[in-house]
Amino acid sequence: MAHSARRDSPELPDLSLLKRLVRDQLIYLLEQLPGKKDLFIDSDLMSPLDRIANVSTLKQHEVDKLYKVEHKPIVSISDQICFLIRPRMQTVKWICDVVNADKAAGKFRRYKIIFTPQKFYACEAVLEEQGVFGDVTTDEWAFYLLPLDEDIISLELPEFFRDNFLAGDQRWVRTAGSALHLLHSLFGPFSKVYGIGRCSKMTYESWREQVEQGEQKARHAEIGNVFLIDRDVDFVTPLCSQVVYEGLVDDIFRIKCGCVEFGPEVTSSDKSIKVMLNSQDKVFNEIRNEHFSNVFGFLSQKARNLQTAYDKRRGMDIQQMKTFVSEELKGLKQEHRLLSLHISASESIMKKKTKQDFQELLKTEHCLLEGFEIRECISFIEEHINRQVSMIESLRLLCLLSVTENGLLPKDFKSLKAQYLQSYGADHLLTFSNLRQLGLLVEQQPGETLTVMESKVGKLVNDRTAVKLTDAFSSLAKKSHFRALSKKLNLVPKSDEEYDLRVPRDMAYIFSGAYIPLSCKIIEQVLERDGWTGLEEVTRLINGHEFAVTGADPKSKSDAQRIILVMFLGGCTFSEISALRFLGKERGYKFIVVTTAITNSSRLLEALLDNNV
Repeated sequence: MAHSARRDSPELPDLSLLKRLVRDQLIYLLEQLPGKKDLFIDSDLMSPLDRIANVSTLKQHEVDKLYKVEHKPIVSISDQICFLIRPRMQTVKWICDVVNADKAAGKFRRYKIIFTPQKFYACEAVLEEQGVFGDVTTDEWAFYLLPLDEDIISLELPEFFRDNFLAGDQRWVRTAGSALHLLHSLFGPFSKVYGIGRCSKMTYESWREQVEQGEQKARHAEIGNVFLIDRDVDFVTPLCSQVVYEGLVDDIFRIKCGCVEFGPEVTSSDKSIKVMLNSQDKVFNEIRNEHFSNVFGFLSQKARNLQTAYDKRRGMDIQQMKTFVSEELKGLKQEHRLLSLHISASESIMKKKTKQDFQELLKTEHCLLEGFEIRECISFIEEHINRQVSMIESLRLLCLLSVTENGLLPKDFKSLKAQYLQSYGADHLLTFSNLRQLGLLVEQQPGETLTVMESKVGKLVNDRTAVKLTDAFSSLAKKSHFRALSKKLNLVPKSDEEYDLRVPRDMAYIFSGAYIPLSCKIIEQVLERDGWTGLEEVTRLINGHEFAVTGADPKSKSDAQRIILVMFLGGCTFSEISALRFLGKERGYKFIVVTTAITNSSRLLEALLDNNV
């Protein structure tokens, strides 16, 4: 059932060290404010903080009460208040209001603001403007990285995607560079760094700057190679429906900080249950990367094995029974509980997906990826919009159509846009503007048909002239070259042969054999070629900013050379993580995925919505 791994797979470094470091630093910062204090925490820091230091740890360090930042007057009666926040202007202004309200009421308290992962000058400027700079002390908690599992690390910065790619705000680039620097100082030095995308290039430069400023220590490397990739290099993959188990659980139940809340429909009771999804959960670990069609077969086999293990106790004497109860029973009961939860979750997924005509939806997606029956696909999308099935789903299909077709024909664009706005409201006009800016939903411009001739032109003139012509074409608009990339990299396997999802032959299994994720294919090709040589056409179509830099001792044949750190700037999906795990097993690599946040089609598009007019 599980994919057969190469026997010589290297061992992954111990990422729990990252947790210990940030926990110790937080305790140190809290102790800087001696005595009892109340702690106000930014709402989106609640879940990450819970993974680092639980309530009892905070209580041990004289935190009296915990509150969530809610941007309204506070009810705390403590004379010491600590704020643990992201560096956002709105939150800092609220803190200024709290301090000024206390001053007006004649209350004297001590205030400490801990910014995480770093403080920005703009935040201090607000404190100064509001006249409270001298009343508060500020500090930084360098909480850059949260290990979600043994091979996944998140910066937990979902706003990175919108801020960087839509607003052009590069303040988080330094944060990403610092995160890379931390990994380098703990598990480096890195032998090779590859990257593609403008943000990746800036992150690399920020990291190099920090390395040059710090002192170099000779160490035995635990991570050999690093690959940085921007989310806008590949928008097709996050727009596709996920069909591996972990991806489906994320799409339907929303995994937050490595934890999922299963509601009454799964637990068969009035209560919801929070479950940590990681490699410690033996049942989940074996099905997380599997195509959903294989999951029920595996779970029923697991149930039979569990029953056999329970049946062993029949005919045992007292001594054997004692050993069984003390050593095995607890583990079996835990496994039984998790198994029944995952069976219920799978049934819930099945009900939801059959209700929504999931097969028809997947067929439409596969046609879009292959470039077949586009008119039928457009009719399906129109019906989806007019039936008002789901605002985000309709938008996702529109974007997938646009990105795979290199933009929509003007008449299709106008018609689909008008139907969408009639169905879901004219306040989505700003959303369409955002999507156009990112090249996710665009109208083909007159003259863009020339792009079809690019390859022919390239054969007739020398390479240099062809590059100039291509640059002129690509400056017309920010657009996708998915068809050309798909052909060049063979992203869509030939559909004439049967694809056995039980024995996957390539990374396409994560999309039912219909499509190999572009991001993962690029990583595979660069590692295979040891650089970008031979991929010039691909980087040109992506609008490059690619780089490959050799660092410390690249010829070292240690296990570290087969551990590859892949950093996704702008988010990464569970499907891509599954694809990289598969690639690692095939090639004898181990991948560690670092991402600014875990994303999927809904999160990606919700970040671009502007319908609150």
